[in-house]
Amino acid sequence: MIYLSLFFTFFKIGLFGFGGGYGMLSLIQHETVESQHWLSTAEFTDIVAISQMTPGPIGINSATYCGYTAIHNAGYGNMMAILGSATATFALVLPSLILMLLISKMFMKYMNTPLVKSVFIGLRPAVVGLLAAATLLLCNKENFSTPIENPWQFFISCALFAATAFGTGYLKINPIRMILYSGVAGLLLLY
Repeated sequence: MIYLSLFFTFFKIGLFGFGGGYGMLSLIQHETVESQHWLSTAEFTDIVAISQMTPGPIGINSATYCGYTAIHNAGYGNMMAILGSATATFALVLPSLILMLLISKMFMKYMNTPLVKSVFIGLRPAVVGLLAAATLLLCNKENFSTPIENPWQFFISCALFAATAFGTGYLKINPIRMILYSGVAGLLLLY
């Protein structure tokens, strides 16, 4: 049954998804697009964009939207797809809830020991690597086209990418504003 598979998949992502939602994106993309074939690459990219714009953690938002889309793509109706959203979201959060309840007291007691500090020193670069992998996974044909297919669209995509990176990183423009500016630029290019 797809619900059990959905639960197990997102439970596994929640269990091994260190680094928060951005770190989970590459795991979610691998499981939902490549392994299970519940979503297309374009659908996943749209889900990431929507998850960025809606309030809440991106990992949980992505799980919610992926659960809905996976069940909907399997041919079920909207109410069953909503149950898929709830299943994926609950499964993603459950390992963290269990682990936090089990280890919170121990962590507070042993957080300054050399062993625990060493583990976190090793985890930090891995989390940055997961973020880099998520970024590279989104640098695909659906988001940037190719210079051969449509040079104008490729140029505009790269320009918006650079402007957003420069605007948020250097000029400290609010990311929500940059998203709105990019959406308006896309609308202007349409007409």
